[in-house]
Amino acid sequence: MQQEKNYDFLKRMRIVHQPDRRDVAAVLNSDETALDNSWKIVIPAGAGPLIRRAADDFQDYLFTSMNVSVSVVAVRKNPGRQAKTVLMVPKSFCTCPNPKPEKKGAFILDVSADQGIVICGFDERAVFYGSLRLEDLMNLREAPFVKVGRQMREPLTRMRSVHSGCGIDDFPDWQLNAIVHAGFTAIDIFIKAPDTTTRGYCNVNDVIERAASYGLDTVLYSYLKSYKHPDDPDAAEFFDSVYGNIFRRHPGAAAIHLVGESLSFPSKDPNTTGKPYKESVRDGIPDTRPSPGWYTCCDYPAYVKCVADAVHKVKPEAEVILNTYNWGYMPLENRRKFLEAVPRDITVHATYDIFKINRRGDLSCPTMDYSISAADPGFYFTSEAETAAELGFKHVRVTSNTAGASWDFGTVPYVPVPFRWARRMQVLKDYLFKCHVDSFYETHHYGWWPNPCNDLEKELFFSDGETDVEKILLKCAARDYGKEAAAEIVGVWKIWSDSMDHYIGTNEDQYGPWRTGPAYPFIFQPNISRVMARKEIQFPAAPYAHFGGGIVRTLYMPYENANQSPGPLRYPVEIGELEKMLKMWNQGLEKLTAVKASVPERKQENYLRLGLLGKFIRNSIRTTLHMKNWWILNMKLQIPSDRKTMLSLLDQIEALAQQEIENVKDTFDVVRMDSRIGWEPSMEYVCDEWHLEWKLRQMESMLGETAAYRKMILL
Repeated sequence: MQQEKNYDFLKRMRIVHQPDRRDVAAVLNSDETALDNSWKIVIPAGAGPLIRRAADDFQDYLFTSMNVSVSVVAVRKNPGRQAKTVLMVPKSFCTCPNPKPEKKGAFILDVSADQGIVICGFDERAVFYGSLRLEDLMNLREAPFVKVGRQMREPLTRMRSVHSGCGIDDFPDWQLNAIVHAGFTAIDIFIKAPDTTTRGYCNVNDVIERAASYGLDTVLYSYLKSYKHPDDPDAAEFFDSVYGNIFRRHPGAAAIHLVGESLSFPSKDPNTTGKPYKESVRDGIPDTRPSPGWYTCCDYPAYVKCVADAVHKVKPEAEVILNTYNWGYMPLENRRKFLEAVPRDITVHATYDIFKINRRGDLSCPTMDYSISAADPGFYFTSEAETAAELGFKHVRVTSNTAGASWDFGTVPYVPVPFRWARRMQVLKDYLFKCHVDSFYETHHYGWWPNPCNDLEKELFFSDGETDVEKILLKCAARDYGKEAAAEIVGVWKIWSDSMDHYIGTNEDQYGPWRTGPAYPFIFQPNISRVMARKEIQFPAAPYAHFGGGIVRTLYMPYENANQSPGPLRYPVEIGELEKMLKMWNQGLEKLTAVKASVPERKQENYLRLGLLGKFIRNSIRTTLHMKNWWILNMKLQIPSDRKTMLSLLDQIEALAQQEIENVKDTFDVVRMDSRIGWEPSMEYVCDEWHLEWKLRQMESMLGETAAYRKMILL
C-alpha cells in the first residue's frame, strides 16, 4: 500500500468492477456452469437503455474481473434460450415458463448446464438488477462459475435510498454506478430551490435522468423555505409556488422528503414559540417552549396537507414523505393524535434508534442521535410504525442507516460491526411484514462506502435470500480476505459488534470526539484572559464545506436533555463502559493481527485497510475516554481552595494531555494510508494529517496555559 493524498479514496471508489478477482485455482463443481470466451450476451434489438447498460456492464465485468471476453449481440426475433448465451430480457420478451416476475424490481435467474443463462426481469430495470446479481454470485465464487438452477428474486423493500458517498449532493456517473451495484434503488438530494442543492447551482434534472439510466429513483430531501400558515388566504398559491413548482421544474423526481427541523412555519399552537428556533428569543431571554418543527402542533396536519396537495396537483403519483423524528420524544398519545389528522396519502417516516431509552445501572442514558449501539429499536420507532399501520397508512419509511454508517464515528467509511447491523436488519424485516416498513433511508449526509452491510441486505431483503447471517459473512470474508482467514475475520467482526454494547453516544460525544476522532481539541477550561475571551474555539474546516466545523462543539461539556441523567452522574459510569469497549476493540485488533499470514497476497490491501479502520476507531475511543476524564479533572480543578489539591489535579491534567498527544501521533499513519478516514461529505476533512498537526499545536498552546495556571496557583 502506498500513502494517499486527500481525496485519493475517490480513485478507489470509482473502480466498481475490481480487476483480477478470479481465483485461477478455482475448480468447476458438477452442479455449476462456466462462462468462457465462447459465450455471448444476447439482448433484444431495440432494447431500452437499461438493458443495453446491463449488457455493457456485464461484458465489462467479465473482462475486468474474470478475464473472460464475450460479445454482445442484439437479435430481432425472440431466440429462446441457447447454449453459451446470457439472455437478458424483460418478461414481455421472455419465453421462460411461469411464474414470471410480477413485482417491481423482481427478476428470474435461470441457469442451465447446456442451455445458457436467462435473466428475465419484471421490466428493464429489473433485468439490470438481475445482471448485477450474476456479478455478485461470481464475486463470491471468485470465478465465472454459476450454480445450475432457477431462482426468482423479489425485493422485499420498495425503496432503499442513499446520499452520495463521494461528496454531498455529488452524483457523477461512476458514483451512480457504484450505488446501484451496492444494491440501493434510489438517491437522495438536498434541494434548497429549483436547480439548487447544498453545492449551489446544480442541473437537478440531469442528475435525475442520469440516476434513472442506472435504475435509480430520486428523492428530493427538502431544504425548501415555506414559512406560511395554512389558514392564510393565499396559502394554496404560496405552497403551489414552492412545492408545486419544484415538481414542475423537476418532474422526474419520485418523492419529496419533509423533515420537521427543515419545515418551520408560524404555528398558532400555544404550546410552541410559533417561531423558528433561532428566533425564539425576546430581549435576549430564550422562550423555552419548543419551536414548530419540534412539536406536534395542532395546525401541523393542515400544513402538511397544503404541501401534499400542492405536490399532488402537479404530480399525483409523487410520494410525499414526512419524517416525524423531531417530535419522537413526545408521548404516544400526542403523536397518535397528530397521525390521526395527517392525510393518508403521505408516507410516515420514523427513525429506528433515536430516543431509545437505555439504562446503565440506575441512570437514564437515551440514544441521542443515530447509533448502531441501538441494535433493537426504541419505543418511538415501534409505536410510530405500529400506529401508522393501524391507522391505514399504506407505507412507512425508516431512517435505518443500514448502509453501514451512522454518527457513531463521524469520519469513518463504515462501522465494521456487521453482526450489529444484521440484528437491525432482522428486526426491520419483521416490521416490514408487520407494519409495511418497506422504504429505507439508509444513510444521512455522511454517505456510504462499500462494506459487508451491502451484502447482508442483498440476502436478507430478498424473497429467496440466505437468512443465516454468519454464513453470509463467512462468504464475504472469504471473498475479501481469503478462505483460510475468513473464520478469524468473522471472529474479529463479532468481537467488535459485541463491543458496541458499551458505546456511549451522547450529544457532547457525537458532536465532539466521536465526530472528529483524535483531531478533537482539548481545551483547558480555566479562563486565563485579559480580554475575557470565550474558551470555545472554531474547529477548522474547508471554506467550501457545507457544514464544516459548524457541527463540532469544541468546548466539551454535558449537553443535558430532559430525559437524560445529568453529566456528573453519567460520566463515571460512561468511563467504565468505554474502558470495556476499548478492551474489546483491542482484542479484535490483536485477533486481526494474528491472521495476517493467512491472507493471500492479492487480498492484503483489503486486510490492511480493515486494520487501519480498526485502529482509527480504537484511537477515537481513547480520545473520547480521555475527554471525559479531562472534563472531570477541569471541573475539579476549579472547586478546591488549597494549593496542594489544585497542583495535584494540574499534574493529572498534564499527564492526561501527554497520553492524548501520543494517541494523536499514533493516528498519523492511519490517515496517511487511507484518505477516506478522517473525511465526511458535509464537513470535508476534519481528521487528516493537517488536522492532527493542528491538534498537536493546539495541545502545545493549551499546555502553555496549564503552565501559566501553575504559576498563578503559586503566587
